[in-house]
Amino acid sequence: MSRILVSEELAESGLSKLRAAGHEVDVQVGLTPEQLQVAIKGAHALIVRSATQVDDALLAAADDLVVVGRAGVGLDNVDVESATRRGVMVSNAPESNIVSAAEHTMA
Repeated sequence: MSRILVSEELAESGLSKLRAAGHEVDVQVGLTPEQLQVAIKGAHALIVRSATQVDDALLAAADDLVVVGRAGVGLDNVDVESATRRGVMVSNAPESNIVSAAEHTMA
Protein backbone atom coordinates (compact mmCIF):
# COMPACT_ATOMS: atom_id res chain seq x y z
CA MET A 1 0.00 0.00 0.00
CA SER A 2 1.29 3.45 -0.91
CA ARG A 3 0.95 6.45 1.36
CA ILE A 4 -0.19 9.58 -0.47
CA LEU A 5 0.24 12.92 1.27
CA VAL A 6 -2.21 15.57 0.08
CA SER A 7 -1.17 19.06 1.18
CA GLU A 8 -4.07 21.11 -0.22
CA GLU A 9 -7.83 20.82 -0.62
CA LEU A 10 -8.92 18.32 -3.26
CA ALA A 11 -12.35 17.06 -4.22
CA GLU A 12 -13.55 14.23 -2.00
CA SER A 13 -14.43 12.22 -5.12
CA GLY A 14 -10.77 12.16 -6.12
CA LEU A 15 -9.60 11.24 -2.64
CA SER A 16 -12.19 8.45 -2.54
CA LYS A 17 -10.85 6.99 -5.79
CA LEU A 18 -7.34 6.90 -4.35
CA ARG A 19 -8.61 5.16 -1.21
CA ALA A 20 -10.66 2.70 -3.28
CA ALA A 21 -7.48 1.80 -5.17
CA GLY A 22 -5.95 0.74 -1.86
CA HIS A 23 -3.83 3.78 -1.04
CA GLU A 24 -3.49 5.36 2.36
CA VAL A 25 -4.51 8.99 1.79
CA ASP A 26 -3.14 11.43 4.36
CA VAL A 27 -4.72 14.88 3.94
CA GLN A 28 -2.81 17.57 5.85
CA VAL A 29 -3.83 21.03 4.72
CA GLY A 30 -2.28 24.30 5.92
CA LEU A 31 1.08 23.01 7.12
CA THR A 32 4.11 25.27 7.38
CA PRO A 33 7.12 24.24 5.26
CA GLU A 34 8.75 22.82 8.39
CA GLN A 35 5.66 20.80 9.31
CA LEU A 36 5.41 19.52 5.74
CA GLN A 37 9.01 18.29 5.91
CA VAL A 38 8.02 16.14 8.88
CA ALA A 39 4.70 14.99 7.38
CA ILE A 40 6.29 13.88 4.11
CA LYS A 41 8.49 11.26 5.76
CA GLY A 42 7.30 7.84 4.60
CA ALA A 43 5.07 9.23 1.85
CA HIS A 44 5.38 7.64 -1.58
CA ALA A 45 3.42 10.36 -3.36
CA LEU A 46 2.69 14.03 -2.76
CA ILE A 47 -0.29 15.77 -4.32
CA VAL A 48 -0.24 19.58 -4.36
CA ARG A 49 -2.10 22.42 -6.00
CA SER A 50 -0.54 25.88 -6.33
CA ALA A 51 0.14 26.97 -2.73
CA THR A 52 2.54 24.23 -1.63
CA GLN A 53 6.15 24.93 -2.54
CA VAL A 54 7.92 21.69 -3.42
CA ASP A 55 11.50 22.87 -3.04
CA ASP A 56 14.85 21.14 -2.55
CA ALA A 57 14.51 21.13 1.25
CA LEU A 58 11.14 19.36 1.09
CA LEU A 59 12.40 16.85 -1.45
CA ALA A 60 15.47 16.16 0.71
CA ALA A 61 13.17 15.27 3.62
CA ALA A 62 11.08 12.95 1.42
CA ASP A 63 13.03 9.73 1.81
CA ASP A 64 10.43 7.44 0.19
CA LEU A 65 8.93 9.84 -2.35
CA VAL A 66 8.39 8.46 -5.85
CA VAL A 67 6.07 11.02 -7.45
CA VAL A 68 4.82 14.59 -7.04
CA GLY A 69 1.43 15.19 -8.63
CA ARG A 70 0.43 18.78 -9.34
CA ALA A 71 -3.38 18.95 -9.43
CA GLY A 72 -3.54 21.70 -11.99
CA VAL A 73 -1.66 23.48 -14.72
CA GLY A 74 1.98 24.50 -14.51
CA LEU A 75 4.85 23.49 -12.30
CA ASP A 76 6.04 26.87 -11.02
CA ASN A 77 5.81 25.69 -7.42
CA VAL A 78 7.77 22.47 -7.97
CA ASP A 79 11.57 22.28 -8.19
CA VAL A 80 11.53 19.87 -11.11
CA GLU A 81 15.33 19.86 -11.42
CA SER A 82 15.78 18.80 -7.80
CA ALA A 83 13.06 16.16 -8.12
CA THR A 84 14.70 14.77 -11.26
CA ARG A 85 18.09 14.57 -9.53
CA ARG A 86 16.46 12.57 -6.74
CA GLY A 87 14.63 10.22 -9.12
CA VAL A 88 11.20 11.64 -8.23
CA MET A 89 8.74 11.81 -11.11
CA VAL A 90 6.72 15.02 -11.45
CA SER A 91 3.38 15.22 -13.22
CA ASN A 92 0.65 17.79 -13.65
CA ALA A 93 -2.83 18.03 -15.15
CA PRO A 94 -2.43 20.54 -17.98
CA GLU A 95 -5.99 20.21 -19.26
CA SER A 96 -7.68 20.17 -15.86
CA ASN A 97 -9.12 23.66 -16.12
CA ILE A 98 -10.26 23.73 -19.75
CA VAL A 99 -13.98 23.77 -18.93
CA SER A 100 -13.55 26.41 -16.21
CA ALA A 101 -11.49 28.61 -18.52
CA ALA A 102 -14.09 28.31 -21.27
CA GLU A 103 -16.93 29.11 -18.86
CA HIS A 104 -15.07 32.14 -17.55
CA THR A 105 -14.39 33.35 -21.09
CA MET A 106 -18.05 33.04 -22.06
CA ALA A 107 -19.40 34.65 -18.86
